[in-house]
Amino acid sequence: MIDELRSMAIFATVVETGSFSAAGRRLHLGTSVVSYHVSELEKRLGVTLLYRSTRALSMTHEGERLLEAAQRMISAAADGLDMIADLSAEPSGALHLTAPAFLQNSPYEAAIWSFAARYTNVAITLRSSDKVVDIIGEGWDLAIRIGRLKDSTLKARRLGDFERRLVASPAYLASVETIKTPKDLQHRDFVSIEMVPDTETMSYKDKQQTVSHDQIRIRVDSVRAARSAVLAGLGLQSLPLTEIADDMQQGRLVHVLPNWSLEKLGVFAVWPETGPRSALTRRLLEHIKTSISAEKVSLNPL
Repeated sequence: MIDELRSMAIFATVVETGSFSAAGRRLHLGTSVVSYHVSELEKRLGVTLLYRSTRALSMTHEGERLLEAAQRMISAAADGLDMIADLSAEPSGALHLTAPAFLQNSPYEAAIWSFAARYTNVAITLRSSDKVVDIIGEGWDLAIRIGRLKDSTLKARRLGDFERRLVASPAYLASVETIKTPKDLQHRDFVSIEMVPDTETMSYKDKQQTVSHDQIRIRVDSVRAARSAVLAGLGLQSLPLTEIADDMQQGRLVHVLPNWSLEKLGVFAVWPETGPRSALTRRLLEHIKTSISAEKVSLNPL
């Protein structure tokens, strides 16, 4: 029975991640081992659970029925482990985290390190990258993301906000007609950031204006690359105040339309609902939230 339960859990992970290789990465198993467990489960039941092709996997009717049972089993096991883990005075385990690179040296990163210092039996791997990762497929326990979240099966919790400013270099502004209203931005150059929408809403008193970044020649995948391109006079962009405060103070960047405010975009923690380390993830989230609140941090981004 234990072998069948293990195989059911592996089968559910294959379906959740979309491939044998992705499930292997999540479970730290070889692809051949994952395939073996699913095949043995099919032999045991005498049915086909998955249709395999070179491009994708799809479930049979029997596979769909077994998946429901497997998910109930995993959920019940996770609840039991969580209850015990929550009672533990000294949590242990390993967490794999990812966060935007520009959050390095921020209160969010500091909260992660203070968690690691407090709980010495917890191992932490942190990837700092502005690229959005496939949390489930790559086996991440938790990701910190900014901006607007897309609908997904991931659980999410808002940790805070980020303050940002629409800026450009003096050289760029000298090369175009004076920008007096948001409408003047329509035919101006923007530096596009991969993870940030190319539209945004600006507000002034009771007025609101949606701005679309239609004229884009430069595209980058990180906030710091966008700052570099804006400093080089290649266009405008709304950048985190934490990244550009010195540039504005020294006159390297100019706050464009300072009377108009940008909408607040959130800092979110997202994680798989049935993650293998959900109790530890939840404890880390509470620590980050408490740490941020204690410092009364109000960052407002991208």
